[in-house]
Amino acid sequence: MTDSRTLYATLLGVTDPWGVELVEMKRAVGEVHVTVALPKGERWVCPECEAAAPIHDHQERTWRHLDTCQFKTFVHARVPRLNCPRHGIKQLRVAWAEPGSRFTALFEALAIDWLKQASVKAVAQQMRLTWDEADGIMSRAVRRGLARRTLEAPRHAGVDETSFQKRHEYVTVVSDLERGCVLHVADNRGRAALDEFWTSLTPEQRGQVEAVAMDMWEPYIQSTRKHLPGAEAKIVFDKFHVAQHLGNAVDLVRRQEHRARMAQGDPILKGTKYRWLESPKGRDWSAARAFNLLRELATRVGRAWALREAAMALWNLHYPGVADRNFAAWYRWARSSQLEPMRKVAAMIKRHWANIRTYFTHRITNAGAESINARIQAAKRRAYGFRSRERFRIAIYFHCGGLDLYPASRMAGS
Repeated sequence: MTDSRTLYATLLGVTDPWGVELVEMKRAVGEVHVTVALPKGERWVCPECEAAAPIHDHQERTWRHLDTCQFKTFVHARVPRLNCPRHGIKQLRVAWAEPGSRFTALFEALAIDWLKQASVKAVAQQMRLTWDEADGIMSRAVRRGLARRTLEAPRHAGVDETSFQKRHEYVTVVSDLERGCVLHVADNRGRAALDEFWTSLTPEQRGQVEAVAMDMWEPYIQSTRKHLPGAEAKIVFDKFHVAQHLGNAVDLVRRQEHRARMAQGDPILKGTKYRWLESPKGRDWSAARAFNLLRELATRVGRAWALREAAMALWNLHYPGVADRNFAAWYRWARSSQLEPMRKVAAMIKRHWANIRTYFTHRITNAGAESINARIQAAKRRAYGFRSRERFRIAIYFHCGGLDLYPASRMAGS
């Protein structure tokens, strides 16, 4: 039969020169303690340069390992510190854990798997960790992933902001629209936040960026123009942000008409806000018929809605020249509509038309960035918000960075 030392040597993946010296079960506290040792009198090599180095001293180290059934399991070892002539005092690396960690690699890997699915608090409770320990595993995983990552220039980049807390606090998020992952997270949404990303790329890498989808936020525009060669032909103002401006204008017209009608005792527009803002494609026949009747009665908001739908139809066109002609006709219609909110948004779109029409060259939107934003907000809801920007940043990279988060190890099963 296999004795307990051989069993745990296999489970831990311990190989020569390490060996399991002692296995002790503490039933009263529900723990198993495994002591791992090295043979005496050996000469080891520096973990940095692999040159022979004498032992300087030993450090007692303990790592939490995967539970043995319901028992917490801990690995203990006296790890030599070596005196390398070139690198000074360096601790010998062990096969079952990464330097500086208080957990074995297999334990961290399981925690990372769970952290992808649940909050730090929930994982800490299930794995019998403190909140700080579980958060430390996440933070270490992100640092590990960022250190391994080779930052490549995205062909199509997306720039967006996402809310950190209430009161208009944001972080800037740059994503690779083709790979669907976050490349950069920076505090606030000023020009410096995006400057950080552009300056992290080499001039050659910046030249490889073909297009950037963003909203019409002046600090982002200024940063991209400064750092990206040929930026005027590469900036694409996002379709969905234009739709948001148009939707806000339609809702403003609705509220104005609702107030005027209520003053005359007519509540026809009460409770209809989302009927004007939702897509008409999802309506069945009866809902479409009811909405068309409402449009005939609410003439001002009905005209605003028609203007919005006509504007969004521009993105269905295939050629820039055709889009220019259709936009010119739409702009004349909006300016003569006598609907001031629509006139204002039409003027704004005209000012930015040069970088809206670049869509017809690059055919990109920030839909991928919006999808990433939805994942970020889901992680924020699971965590019931974040008190610090740094933890929010770590969570974004953890869930959306496409990083290699797992510890490298020669342990069994890794």
